[in-house]
Amino acid sequence: MQRWVKILAIFLLGAGTSLFLNASLLQRNIPSSIKTPEVSKEATSTAVINGAFETTTVKRVIDGDTIELIDGRRVRYIGINTPETVDPRKPVECFGKEASQENKRLVDGKTIRLERDISQTDKYGRLLRYVYVGPPAGGLMVNEQLVREGFARSSTFAPDVAHQEKLRQAEQEARNNNRGLWGGCTLNTTNTTNTTNPTNAIQKTPSGSCVIKGNISTTGDKIYHTPGCGSYDKTVIDESTGERWFCTEEEAVAAGWRKAKNC
Repeated sequence: MQRWVKILAIFLLGAGTSLFLNASLLQRNIPSSIKTPEVSKEATSTAVINGAFETTTVKRVIDGDTIELIDGRRVRYIGINTPETVDPRKPVECFGKEASQENKRLVDGKTIRLERDISQTDKYGRLLRYVYVGPPAGGLMVNEQLVREGFARSSTFAPDVAHQEKLRQAEQEARNNNRGLWGGCTLNTTNTTNTTNPTNAIQKTPSGSCVIKGNISTTGDKIYHTPGCGSYDKTVIDESTGERWFCTEEEAVAAGWRKAKNC
């Protein structure tokens, strides 16, 4: 009996040793490819940056600052305002057709990248975006290009002000060089020596109930005045410089104007 106990003990000891050695060898030979991969901080950062942009295609250009994408969504360019061309209630404004044509030249049918600021859409459901063409490195911001060449005015409103300074400088460059609307939409009367002086400007009488004054300040700020505002009576509207009359405050805001602080 003792002999069989000794044989069994020797057998169990040998089996245990064999299992231990096999387990050690198996662990040593595990391929590195199945180990848990480490997440690259650089890769994560790049993904976040790329996620701020959406790549899509332009189906058609609606006007100087609005486009329609291939999926039917519409995009309103952030931070700029071009002369009106498609509003059935208003005549085509000075340099409006040229702005639309330039926008077509830049983006019509092309692949573009969209950059969001803070707001997702405007009150009309249009996406609010900065629009880029060309490669990510060295590409062109269409919003800035339209302002720099005088096809649009800088018109930024909080909270979407990420590129406010860039657009402001672009407008100043266009003004200084009389580009686009800054050189082509001024008064051509011989007795007018200073078109920025209210006493020399030509003001048309508003039609019907459209009595809200959309004024453009000397710094390019678009401010509207309603009857009863502190500066309403002394504000003179010169439509040849892009100033205009509005029928409602909603219309003025949608066009890029803000209400005067003394209203």
